[in-house]
Amino acid sequence: MSANSSPLDTLIELARGNRDQAGQALAQERQSEQQVAGQLESLNQYRLEYAQQLQQAMREGIDPATMRNYQQFLDSLDTALERARQALEAQQQRVSQRRAQWQQEQRKLSSYDTLASRRQEQQQRREARQELRLNDELVNGRLARARHAADR
Repeated sequence: MSANSSPLDTLIELARGNRDQAGQALAQERQSEQQVAGQLESLNQYRLEYAQQLQQAMREGIDPATMRNYQQFLDSLDTALERARQALEAQQQRVSQRRAQWQQEQRKLSSYDTLASRRQEQQQRREARQELRLNDELVNGRLARARHAADR
């Protein structure tokens, strides 16, 4: 912390760091969500292809044991698909939580930035009033000297 920084400046920097960390965590969760969604899509595609293979085999004639094997494998794919859907839903919840956390950190940072802006505006008004007073004193001093000189 430099000599000119205030506790508010420190809070702003901390809030900015927290917001950035929350943003990185959100990005990672979104990336994971895309991966899980991709896996679900791949499983869906694989199940569709396998079901089409079963239909083709049934058209060509299939023995009961092979039919049972196809059906068991499709059942296991359905179970895997359900797990993948649940995983995607859980990942979407994590994304929502991280988004809410990022938004909270952003609001906090915005609040601190607003306070800092108000503080800066107040400082500028004080400086403007002080400058105006100094100018008034200089003008009044010149007028007083001019009257004093005129009175002689």
